[in-house]
Amino acid sequence: MQINVSTVALVTGGASGLGEATTRRLHQDGAAVVIVDLLASGGEVLARELGDRVRFCAADVRDEAQVQAAIAVAQELGDLRIVVNCAGVATPGRVVGREGPMDLATFRNVIDINLIGTFNVIRLAAAAMLANAPLDGDRGLIVMTASIAGYDGQIGQAAYAASKGGIISLTLSAARDLADKLIRVVTVAPGTFATPMLAGLADEVTAALEAEVPHPSRLGRPREYASLVAHIVDNGMLNGEVIRLDGALRMPPR
Repeated sequence: MQINVSTVALVTGGASGLGEATTRRLHQDGAAVVIVDLLASGGEVLARELGDRVRFCAADVRDEAQVQAAIAVAQELGDLRIVVNCAGVATPGRVVGREGPMDLATFRNVIDINLIGTFNVIRLAAAAMLANAPLDGDRGLIVMTASIAGYDGQIGQAAYAASKGGIISLTLSAARDLADKLIRVVTVAPGTFATPMLAGLADEVTAALEAEVPHPSRLGRPREYASLVAHIVDNGMLNGEVIRLDGALRMPPR
């Protein structure tokens, strides 16, 4: 799909980390962008920095009305053709830890944000994309963000791994559901990336994480995620696929 002057992208979690890099890349490539993030995220500052054809909509991805409002803003800017889901949390916790069983509310919150929030966005965005005339054979593209934790869940990642495994399993089913509507669905499963989720780690911990990656032995850069999204936009044969972006990393138990 070629981005043109009427193309609008909506990026959840778009004010920081992988989402911010994607916002910047899609704007650079010529799309109008709606940044969807929490009110305290700094999304308004980013929108002002990027200027024309970038809007910030404060929203919780779990909230239908808030997501619908963001989609409405996107449709005011042009044709909503690209949706990238980067919003997520990584609350740690063992199934049974020193304090006893994991708090069920903690597990539920991670599933609600990462999996149900992603599904809420894709169902509403796909419905909105039906209004688009096909462009290069597509009405739209939805990119979801999983994690290699969905395959290689580590100790203390029960909730996070389950939520990302759900996104992995959703990918092909959603792509098949939306194929007759000319909407593609692709998921990226990043490895360890230099994002706010890993900010604040001690230098020795960061170095240990980098050493685990076979090649290149470093944390991934958010712009590398954004570059893959840009390729997925351009490559119409990518559909129903989960792409690991991890430097050949297979995560050990801890």
